[in-house]
Amino acid sequence: MDQTRIIAPMGEATQLSGFGGGGMDPARTVALGGGGMAQGLALDVISGNQYAHAGRSSADHALIQLTASGMVAGRRSPLNLCLVIDRSGSMEGEPLEYVKRACGHVVDLLDQNDILSIVTFEERVDVVMPARRVMNKGLIKEHLNRIQPGNTTNIYDGIVAGASQVASVRSEGYINRVVVLTDGEPTAGVKDYSSIVGCAAEQRTRGITTTALGFGPEYNEELLAGLARRGGGNYHYIARPELIPEVFRTELEQLLTITAKNVRLRMILGKWVEARQVYGQQPVHGPRTVEIQVPDLERGATLSTLVELELGRRPAGTYRVARVEALYDDCTTGAFNQRVEGDLVFNFVTDPSLVARGVNGTVQRELEVARAGRSLERTMMGIKTHQLSAAMAVQDLQRTQMLLAQAGRSDEAAEVTQAIQGLRSGSGDVEKTLIGTIIDIDLGKRKS
Repeated sequence: MDQTRIIAPMGEATQLSGFGGGGMDPARTVALGGGGMAQGLALDVISGNQYAHAGRSSADHALIQLTASGMVAGRRSPLNLCLVIDRSGSMEGEPLEYVKRACGHVVDLLDQNDILSIVTFEERVDVVMPARRVMNKGLIKEHLNRIQPGNTTNIYDGIVAGASQVASVRSEGYINRVVVLTDGEPTAGVKDYSSIVGCAAEQRTRGITTTALGFGPEYNEELLAGLARRGGGNYHYIARPELIPEVFRTELEQLLTITAKNVRLRMILGKWVEARQVYGQQPVHGPRTVEIQVPDLERGATLSTLVELELGRRPAGTYRVARVEALYDDCTTGAFNQRVEGDLVFNFVTDPSLVARGVNGTVQRELEVARAGRSLERTMMGIKTHQLSAAMAVQDLQRTQMLLAQAGRSDEAAEVTQAIQGLRSGSGDVEKTLIGTIIDIDLGKRKS
């Protein structure tokens, strides 16, 4: 029998009686936050294979899953929300009227513990309503009804003003969010992609996340997708003005059920282990550490993060190759800086047939989904650059749609089906649909 050992703390080999035949499953470790209470997060760390090659270097994967409690317990955190609304000339008429109606729905769903501010932008930026508690809902709606269309589109200054309003009343107890709606390209003020997206990323480091809502056929989907990715919020594509209220409602309902915020993952790597990549994420690498900032989690949601690892050769035995930590603020209990931990374990063996039989199906499905995201990126770029005909793109998308459906990602599969229908009908919304699907796959978040 192979000698059983575990690295602890990340460098010293010690005997561990619980590992080996009849003991703990080395392919999976589970930990609960909050001392096993219903609140908080559950952490599941799953190796891509129960076994790894002992005699040579090899590559494998780790799947980190965070699941927020699905129980309605405790309280929700109050919101500190700023609505940042494009009122450029292209929003005149029906679109702007639907925006006002949508904002009115937001007001109705908030209570006196919540903070709301409203900023509009065209060539200039106006603070329609400074940050204040939602006390007089009728007065807030009067402010909304007075919004009128203007001229050009100054997205950057709108985001800066919105974040400033949120920051003016910040406290640790609030969920801080800027929601930006626009129907066009930036045509005034700072217009370059890196500056606008960088602004959202900077605000995220201060605990303020950004959701991007793109309306109609003309907005820059890559810019808004970048805002959502780097800003830590959501991306929504709104095809028609009458859908604006529904999307606002969806966003707000998610905010009202957030269980864990300011969520960070940290992998502490053992000897002879390197992280090759974190699928769909931009991690921060340190000496033997990988840190990943992930989105807030709503009640009952699960978030999956897939990491590719290089495992160096070592003597046969069972080793902890990484310690995984999730740090978060618990919105149901009001407790800050909570931590939940788990171990990533592989059983290193000299028998290649064990490795061939030890593949974990759950991790394999997540890997296929991650690869589907990259396939969608290639298809989308082929459409944008006219390197793919509509017929060729449909074939590519059909293969990806089938893969996503088989992996149980029904929402993303439906979005790809919508893109296929758009290609066949000549609709101009294909790229906007696909980029939203790519973001959903990269974030790895889904409701239970």
